[in-house]
Amino acid sequence: MTKRPPVGDKQDKGRDVQAMFASIAPRYDLLNRVLSLGVDRGWRRAAAQEALALHPARVLDVATGTADFALELKRRAPQAEVTGSDFVPEMLAIGREKARARHLHIALEEGDALNLPYPDGSFDTVTCAFGFRNFADYARGLAEFHRVLAPGGRAVILEFPPPAPGVFGQVFRFYFQHVLPRVGGLISGNAGAYSYLPESVLAFPNPERLAQLMRASGFRTRYRLLTFGIAAIHVGDRL
Repeated sequence: MTKRPPVGDKQDKGRDVQAMFASIAPRYDLLNRVLSLGVDRGWRRAAAQEALALHPARVLDVATGTADFALELKRRAPQAEVTGSDFVPEMLAIGREKARARHLHIALEEGDALNLPYPDGSFDTVTCAFGFRNFADYARGLAEFHRVLAPGGRAVILEFPPPAPGVFGQVFRFYFQHVLPRVGGLISGNAGAYSYLPESVLAFPNPERLAQLMRASGFRTRYRLLTFGIAAIHVGDRL
């Protein structure tokens, strides 16, 4: 079992996150479907609509993992040039297999989200689906999004905010902290990875705080909550 990474912002966790996702890569997609009861597909569709609303020609999906979101973008916008970037080769290898099976051409490349290997203004849209909270430095990640976007470009972040107060938030918190780690650990063989998941969500900024970070990085931003606040879409247009 790999070491469980620390959670939250300004943490030296890159190598631990990399090793953790490498260890669960073969069953990552199955676990997403099981643990979200399939609802994550609807969240990705909603985020894809925001990402493609301005008809981008060049799209970068950061922390693409097994490329679920990058493939969704390409399926919806076949004319767009879609690139997925991740620093876990094992996840990218699975993404390439999925792309071949679906006959969708996307570029899947190794890269560090905090030091993206692309020139300034390379993309019209930058996306990140359920990977942003794993960044070691949120402000630096947003600065990189802003840097590689062309003027007027759009960033879309799909993430799990901390559970909101109230009955539903309490139920979700119980599921995240007690049910998800056990089921995830049984299926993946890595209980630490699925203990990290709820801890990373609880340590993540709430939606308004993330919006503030995006504004400080040079974005005009808005967000909306999905499924009673389990997930949130943040949209940032580059000023």
